[in-house]
Amino acid sequence: LGIEMRSDDDFCRDILAPLADEETTWRVTAERALNETLNGGCQVPIAGYAELIDGRLRLRGLVGEPDGSKIISGEVSGEISEARELGVRLAEDLLSRGAKPILDALQAEQ
Repeated sequence: LGIEMRSDDDFCRDILAPLADEETTWRVTAERALNETLNGGCQVPIAGYAELIDGRLRLRGLVGEPDGSKIISGEVSGEISEARELGVRLAEDLLSRGAKPILDALQAEQ
């Protein structure tokens, strides 16, 4: 279940707070940070998957050519409180290892 609301709406935040699952929030935070740092969108071949293992957050991600001819993948793990930083770190690693030219070419086509 996903609910979107205005970030400055404290009334709605208070009403919706009981619906929030803390573990899901950590995982989604890492995945979104990965996608945002890569400037991902619905048409970009980016994948991110976060899971909690023994109280730690593990994030796997990849960027690929649309035809699958090249895939750059990676993984990071750390404390759950570092969820956003883990997503950014993995994105920067993917970019440094070859994802940037793939993403740049896709953005140029749009």
